[in-house]
Amino acid sequence: MNAQALFDLLAAAKAECGHVDYVVVGSVSVLGMSEVCAIPAGMTVSIDADCYTLTDPPRVFELQAQLGEGSAYHRLHGIYLDPVSPKLPTLPDGWQQRLIRIARGGVTAHFLEPNDAAVSKLARAEPRDLRWVRAGISAGLVSLLMLKLRMRSTDFLDAQEQVAALRAIDALALPAGEAEN
Repeated sequence: MNAQALFDLLAAAKAECGHVDYVVVGSVSVLGMSEVCAIPAGMTVSIDADCYTLTDPPRVFELQAQLGEGSAYHRLHGIYLDPVSPKLPTLPDGWQQRLIRIARGGVTAHFLEPNDAAVSKLARAEPRDLRWVRAGISAGLVSLLMLKLRMRSTDFLDAQEQVAALRAIDALALPAGEAEN
């Protein structure tokens, strides 16, 4: 997915529900950096945009049929909106103040700052999330030191999630082949 495709999707969401402000979390949140740098392909492979409406988060779930997975929009454009709750991602303190705001085509996207998105991905600790974080580190969009610092102010879902995130960040410090074994 690229920034234009995302903004086209958000414009379609606006046409359906009238909301103009969306918070973009997950993999495509890195597109908030697209106006200042090239985004590595390994960070933009997702075809779904995890987001919610800024002022009325539950409202985004009404868009599932029109813009979600399997919708006509998905079949036509190859991407879809994945409605999420603002409580879904595990994020460090202060993430709201670091949102990257971009207005285009009558909608505004509020993107997670890449290090905040990476903390959320480390909390999930799935292989695809670790690949995303590693690509961000390689491209200089994510800082291992900043991740360690932000993880100290993260309210994890539970102890298991925190342990998984700490293991994941330790694995990132290892060479790529060694970390995946």
